[in-house]
Amino acid sequence: MNPGIIFLLLLVGAPLVELYVLIEVGSEIGALPTILLSIFTAILGAALVRLQGVSVLLRVQETLARGEAPALEMLEGAVLMMAGVMLLFPGFITDAMGFLMLVPPLRRRLILAVLKSRGVLRPGPGGAPADDGEIRRVTIIQGEYRREDD
Repeated sequence: MNPGIIFLLLLVGAPLVELYVLIEVGSEIGALPTILLSIFTAILGAALVRLQGVSVLLRVQETLARGEAPALEMLEGAVLMMAGVMLLFPGFITDAMGFLMLVPPLRRRLILAVLKSRGVLRPGPGGAPADDGEIRRVTIIQGEYRREDD
């Protein structure tokens, strides 16, 4: 399917679904509790994103100190940013998706699934697939060499 059409459907459809859910919840528990619940989830989500963002930042620094590239940690930071944006939008569906992205094992599985679908993850040693929840890190040793023919 054309990506432009998918984007248009999401741009128009997602707010309509959110509005429907907000109206339904508001009719069940009332307008004021619905508004307060939406504000509460935004505040709670922002606090959780901040805490987990600091945690990911510390892991990035530890990875850099070991001399490795913090690829997975950087992707986790990007997913945390998406979760923060989703939690700030009013609506219960985007809040649910944002809170799911805050669960570290689910976040890592999401990242690995996207990387696997894009063909970024390569088979591990011995041809074993690298889908055990870990991205295999490679140590690169820099140096010079010279070929000597006999």
